[in-house]
Amino acid sequence: MRCPFCAHDNSQVKDSRPTEDNTAIRRRRQCEGCGARFTTFERVQLREIMVIKANPSGGPERREPFERGKIEQSVTLACRKRNVSQERIDQLVSGIQRQIETLGESEVPSKAIGEMVMEGLRQLDSVAYIRFASVYRDFSEARDFEEFASTVRDAGQS
Repeated sequence: MRCPFCAHDNSQVKDSRPTEDNTAIRRRRQCEGCGARFTTFERVQLREIMVIKANPSGGPERREPFERGKIEQSVTLACRKRNVSQERIDQLVSGIQRQIETLGESEVPSKAIGEMVMEGLRQLDSVAYIRFASVYRDFSEARDFEEFASTVRDAGQS
């Protein structure tokens, strides 16, 4: 494992244990070059999944490897300064990853992943849901927020 501090190629595993939701192994490592300590996570990947990204300008679609970290970063940003624990964020991201893997497809449209994230955030925190939707659905003015927030409010009352 390459050291994130000095880029040395070798590190020594000092501690390994499963994460709380048992979806990964957390490893504490120490660089043999500079002595710095860092954490890595090892997760099972059933197959290589490609994400199909639409080109907004109408050009050809792009394909790129699925990266769990992108979903985690988006969800974490949407939940920033909200009363949502990192554990609940990890559970949501793991659930979305499981959904994607159990589809049985080697290619998944980014739109489908975005909808899974939206559904997960809707159940987790309404403010995070609206934040994510504002970027995902490309809100351009305050009226877009108002209309979307009113649908969230109406859904909560039924």
